[in-house]
Amino acid sequence: MSENILEISHLRKEYGNNAVIEDLSLSVREGEVVVIVGPSGCGKSTLLRCINALEDIQGGQILLRGETVSKDSKNLQAMRQKIGMVFQNYELFPHMTVLDNIMLAPMKVQRRNKREVKEEALALLERVGLENKADSLPRQLSGGQKQRTAIVRALCMHPDILLFDEVTAALDPEMVREVLEVILGLANQGKTMLVVTHEMQFAKAVADRIVFIDEGRICEEGSPEEFFGNPRTERARRFLNTFSFERKKRKDIDAF
Repeated sequence: MSENILEISHLRKEYGNNAVIEDLSLSVREGEVVVIVGPSGCGKSTLLRCINALEDIQGGQILLRGETVSKDSKNLQAMRQKIGMVFQNYELFPHMTVLDNIMLAPMKVQRRNKREVKEEALALLERVGLENKADSLPRQLSGGQKQRTAIVRALCMHPDILLFDEVTAALDPEMVREVLEVILGLANQGKTMLVVTHEMQFAKAVADRIVFIDEGRICEEGSPEEFFGNPRTERARRFLNTFSFERKKRKDIDAF
């Protein structure tokens, strides 16, 4: 069995007097895809931001390969290079081309050779079907193309783990599939990933393990077959029934 690459112990995150995450413990193995689901506002995205030390925590510990991830860590910059994060809203520099957006961090932060980085960036763009967009600006791209660019940018840093925060939430439905196919391809390559999503069919297809969070706590976790086929908790059943209702409503509308 592969070793744990990420270990979170008794994590607590507060905003004022409000505990958004409370006593949450989670581990992720090398090569595992863990998909986090739950209702809006339950702490899913906040958890990812804590893992990347974008948020202060008020309790607990986060370890990546045995090293503490914290805003107070002396080696925080080095640790963040091992954690690739893809945001919901792309976070691309609007005045830079696709290729320059991808090459910036490997060259400036990792001090890698420009020619080597460019060759890798172009190869990755080709892999995600964007080889003809290298010289385009972000405003010239569709939402799905921007998100695929953001994924390539993260991959080019050679992270140990990839975090995806609702990467399809800002996309039109027809653009969702192209992004999800890229992530599914990464899963098939054995990349270690922690994915927050509201796309239940995608979660079922890509996950090795589903983690269901509600009110800042893990309520249930298990294989996709267990979670979607026979959820153990009443809260998880009510959550999944919401998506069943939404699918039925869409079918009724289409039939009308």
